[in-house]
Amino acid sequence: MLISYFRRHCPGRACVMVAGSFLIVTLGFLPSSAAADTFDVPFVPTPPEVVERMLNMAEVGPSDRVIDLGSGDGRIAIAAVKDRAALSALGVDLNPVRVEEAKANAKDAGVSDRVEFRQEDLFDTDFSNATVLTMYLLPNVNMRLRPKVLDLAAGTRVVSHAFDMDDWESDDYARLGNRDVYMWVVPAKVAGAWQLDGPEGSLALDVEQTFQHLSGIAQTAKGHAMPVRGKLRGKEITLQIGDGNEARHYTGTVQADTMAANPATGNVVQGWRAVRR
Repeated sequence: MLISYFRRHCPGRACVMVAGSFLIVTLGFLPSSAAADTFDVPFVPTPPEVVERMLNMAEVGPSDRVIDLGSGDGRIAIAAVKDRAALSALGVDLNPVRVEEAKANAKDAGVSDRVEFRQEDLFDTDFSNATVLTMYLLPNVNMRLRPKVLDLAAGTRVVSHAFDMDDWESDDYARLGNRDVYMWVVPAKVAGAWQLDGPEGSLALDVEQTFQHLSGIAQTAKGHAMPVRGKLRGKEITLQIGDGNEARHYTGTVQADTMAANPATGNVVQGWRAVRR
């Protein structure tokens, strides 16, 4: 039934081979009709050392709300609150057996007051309030989730065991034995026209954005055009305007329709601010 599901939802031999190879995780992403026929298929738990690395990469701490998609026996959500003191954690899985097992594990760990496990299709899950999102899903599932993930608040950390998100380059990566861990920081949305004012005058910026990577053109009041390159890590932005020895470097923070300089040392422009035009 698992192979049949992927033939319907992920056409092509490659997806079927992936499904057959991994019998993946917790079936938290399967429709109920498919999951009902595959509960006897063993899920693949994330090893403890990978759980630890995932939470470390995301720097989970006391202010975080962690949501684990396809939570299985609950080990990631439980570790988030028990080992990293997260404010709360939610685990979502379609399999009621796994959900009950996770609840029992949370009770045994003494964290039931801060962890919730819910039987739910992850495509129906509202994870908009997560500060950290974790997952161990197949590539096509990651890609179906990607638009929703990119709409999360800037700065949300997203950690995936084993599978990436295609052309969305990860911000951090780790290899543990034969296992891969990827982390992305949801970038602020800065594409468009900006007016930047600083100690060296005003610039009109036209910015293009591909995930966390930025490019574009800056124009002075006299019409002189310069290339713009930059990168985002959540709300934090770095920009290079111009080339060679004439290039100027900016670091700052994005807040909705404004950018402002961060206190910094070194060869960066101080005291600048930008607003959308």
